[in-house]
Amino acid sequence: MIKRFIQYYKPHRTLFVLDMLCAFVLAVCDLFYPMITRSMMNDFIPNKQLRTLIVWGVILLFIYLVKMGLNYFIQYFGHLVGVRMQADMRKEAFDHIEKLPFPYFDDHKSGAIMSRVVNDLQEIAELAHHGPEDLIVSCFLLIGSFVLMATINLWLTLIIFACLPFLVLFAVRKRLKMSAAFTEAREEVAEVNATLENSIAGVRVAKAFENSAYESEKFQRQNAAFVKAKGKSYRAMAEFFSGNGFIIDVLNVVILVAGGIFTYYEQITFADFTTFILFVNIFMNPIRKLINFIEQLQNGMSGFTRFCELMDTPVETDAEGAEEMGKVRGEIEFDRVSFSYTEGAKEILSDLNLHIREGETVALVGPSGAGKTTICHILPRFYEIRGGEIRIDGKNIHDVTRSSLRKNIGIVTQDVFLFTGTVFDNIAYGREGASMEEVVRAAKLANIHDFICTLPDGYDTFVGERGVKLSGGQKQRISIARVFLKDPRILILDEATSALDNATEILIQRSLDELCRGRTTIVVAHRLSTVKNADEIVVITEDGIRERGSHSELLDQDGIYAELYRSQFANA
Repeated sequence: MIKRFIQYYKPHRTLFVLDMLCAFVLAVCDLFYPMITRSMMNDFIPNKQLRTLIVWGVILLFIYLVKMGLNYFIQYFGHLVGVRMQADMRKEAFDHIEKLPFPYFDDHKSGAIMSRVVNDLQEIAELAHHGPEDLIVSCFLLIGSFVLMATINLWLTLIIFACLPFLVLFAVRKRLKMSAAFTEAREEVAEVNATLENSIAGVRVAKAFENSAYESEKFQRQNAAFVKAKGKSYRAMAEFFSGNGFIIDVLNVVILVAGGIFTYYEQITFADFTTFILFVNIFMNPIRKLINFIEQLQNGMSGFTRFCELMDTPVETDAEGAEEMGKVRGEIEFDRVSFSYTEGAKEILSDLNLHIREGETVALVGPSGAGKTTICHILPRFYEIRGGEIRIDGKNIHDVTRSSLRKNIGIVTQDVFLFTGTVFDNIAYGREGASMEEVVRAAKLANIHDFICTLPDGYDTFVGERGVKLSGGQKQRISIARVFLKDPRILILDEATSALDNATEILIQRSLDELCRGRTTIVVAHRLSTVKNADEIVVITEDGIRERGSHSELLDQDGIYAELYRSQFANA
């Protein structure tokens, strides 16, 4: 884990080395004051060497000016190293998240994922800067103090340093308790973030159902769990710091009593005793830094552990030797395909066989849960099939890269997602680098251009978070324009109009009909009026494909489709 953490220093090693060098020189400067004080009290003042006293005073002032400059460098550039490492990790985490498979997002809350990328990495940045600096400088100061104090009186030095193992032992014993407590607290922070993100996203639903009190109670339960976990971590931290503080206070008593005895028996001079007291104050700072380092280590490494858990989650990968698919004609074949969302669970699809010819429109109808949307998910490999093959133009989709496969597939769903940004941004999302002319052409094909022109800022109009400023039909047509811009050979329409009113549906259907022209299209729909003109209609139930044929053929069969059709249009 430590070795993995150190790798993130490599891009910033020059600045890091300079930071450590400044910290080292700063530690050397701290050792000057007690020794200069000892010389003044033992030599310069008793021997009335006024000029030498002033010279060393000036030297000491110069040393403090150097310290000021070193402290500035450490505080600014040292923190900059930590922030840059944090940014590197955050970029790496974001890129990794973008490559994670759909099942990961099915099992993890968005707020919890955000917490790993934002909150955890903040503590890592503090550890990255202060950790090595505190550890290296503190060790140097302790060793330097020991050597210099030993030159004055070895036995008194040994007595003082004999207290340090008790401090170290206590810190180590409390380390595991702190680690467990801080890890639990981080998990609760992630849950609070997840609850908050979910409640904010659903605030309109909460208001519509007058459930604000319920949402508040739900959040408070999670908030209370967070407070409890934080309380445990602070209790562990309180035990840690209060115990260490007591040992340090005892150390002060030891130096006063032992130093007083040595002075009484003239083993050291009063000036040497004063020097010892100054040295104790000096090496108390590195001890405090080491104690803080342990806290930073617990915070930072618990965050880094969660970061590594995220980074170690397997991403979507291509098969060895996978080829680029290139432009396709659009012939699709499902050959004995089996699928379940989790290992060992009931199969959603079992030995599915379906052939869709190039340029053909095939509609999938049937009861909910039969696997219609699942078919739409496994074609672009959002989920991996358990058995069988899916082929496009005769090529197994597992033998081509996911990127090239998905470039050939356009998807329009019922739940339209618009990114925070402008109308232009959301349409241009269909193809990176698209020009205004190309975006406008796509908007015209989707029958949304005239509406966009009525907006205050036209294509530069801000749509709000998730497109909240637009109606459902307007968002749907923007999503259709996005697919027009992508210009795929294969199109998936998954309940694309089911959430719209009849008038809007008719308008959207015209855009979809234009979009489907010349493309191989899979349509999932509960409203049978939208699939009457499909080349083939496939009726899917939990038992697999039960019927297939054109609209008129299925009505003549007087089976499941005919019954569904009559039930929908009984009151028409």
